[in-house]
Amino acid sequence: MTTTPTPASEPLTRQLSHHVSQTVFDGSRLRVVLLVEVYDGAQQQFLETYEQLRSHVESVPGHLGEQLCQSIENPSQWLITSEWESAPPFLNWVSSEEHVRMVKPLHSCVRDTRSLRFHVVRETAHPAAGTGSAPRGGLQTSPRIGDGVIRHALTFTVKPGTEDKVAEILADYASPEPRVDDTTRLCRTSLFLHGNRVVRAIEVRGDLLAALRHVAEQPEVRAVEEAINPYLEQDRDLGDPESARVFYTRAALPAVHHVTAGEPDPAARRHALSYPARPGCGMRLAQLLAEGDAAAADDPRSPVLCSTVFQRDDVVVRLVDVRGDLDDGDPAVALGLADAGRVAELTTLLDGAAGADDPALAGGELLRALEGARMDLVTDRRAPGA
Repeated sequence: MTTTPTPASEPLTRQLSHHVSQTVFDGSRLRVVLLVEVYDGAQQQFLETYEQLRSHVESVPGHLGEQLCQSIENPSQWLITSEWESAPPFLNWVSSEEHVRMVKPLHSCVRDTRSLRFHVVRETAHPAAGTGSAPRGGLQTSPRIGDGVIRHALTFTVKPGTEDKVAEILADYASPEPRVDDTTRLCRTSLFLHGNRVVRAIEVRGDLLAALRHVAEQPEVRAVEEAINPYLEQDRDLGDPESARVFYTRAALPAVHHVTAGEPDPAARRHALSYPARPGCGMRLAQLLAEGDAAAADDPRSPVLCSTVFQRDDVVVRLVDVRGDLDDGDPAVALGLADAGRVAELTTLLDGAAGADDPALAGGELLRALEGARMDLVTDRRAPGA
């Protein structure tokens, strides 16, 4: 995957609906914080590996700079902070196969890591050293109001022809205990299939990492994961920490945008749509859908109650809760396209779709596009009281 940032249209900074609680597309600078605990005796190896990484990441488009810090209380604890022009260049970089290969040497000298990502909202404007000018802009104009729910997804592919067997396995297991600890709780798990691609979306209140570890340790979940191993296109051994780490790194499908248009409706139906992007177009396609959903959130006629866009590389998935069924209303709205211009641009971004000069999608075949994007629901489970 290329690390060249996708050309962006006008940032959403001044366009965002107040309904948007999460987005990476508002043009704000990004601060990434990586907490690292190094094995005893591995400090020198860690420093040497970090230097190799640092010299490379300096050339990644969108990267502004970083710091390596060591704890004054515990020398085994380190902190790496980096700043980026905005979130999309960082997400392009961190999800690339190049990044997976480059961080692999760290695993032998690091006991534990934790990555946190923050938009810069306010800052003290000291002049940059030696320049006499303040740092560049790109601050988030106003903090968003969230709902306390963290949304994340995992995706992987299975061998063609095994989809029915995999769906049967994934649908037939006991739900794990929703309570993780005093501050973390599983709220909802939704699992879909599109062709041979599996997408598992989860909603968590509290600590996402703690929730993921909790789920992975449950006997019923471990049994299901073992049962589907023979059908996966990517080999894995969840008993081997390195194999498990690489698999889940590649399977991560982060939420890049979330919008809630109204009050939750217990009768709402959950659907998922898969938008396979042309090579290198995944981030722009996700932004196009985010713009459409942000605009639709202010339209009381829209059947979409909430929408989450997940994106990694050229895999883009949109999870929507709607009143009624997707087929009941305007297919363009169901697809997340608020106007004709976005419909036309979709043709240039979807892999295998009609070309930009072919009016197929824009000319009335949106229903066929909607049907082609629709994912098959395997299971949708809510925790009691969620």
